Amino acid sequence: MGLPARKTDRRYTYRDYKSWPADERRELIDEVAYNMSPAPSLNHQALVVELARQIGEQIRGPCKVYVAPVDVFLPQDPSQDEDDVSTVVQPDVLVVCDRGLLS
Repeated sequence: MGLPARKTDRRYTYRDYKSWPADERRELIDEVAYNMSPAPSLNHQALVVELARQIGEQIRGPCKVYVAPVDVFLPQDPSQDEDDVSTVVQPDVLVVCDRGLLS
């Protein structure tokens, strides 16, 4: 598999990300847009489900497991406006232990 296509004609933020068509799957990393592959294979999805299941069996307390698609914002500054965030990714599996980080 090759590297994901990059959209490097300019710098992007979440403001741009929200305006893209829903059928164009992308992630932003340091203001660069990366095309994500089409829907994952069945093998990939089976592995993600199994991984999420096993993680879910091990965690305790306030932690919760989520699976893609879910946008994860990685602001440079905690007070940064959501629209100005330049890194937004969609990990296959996500564990959140601080519910205050969810929106």
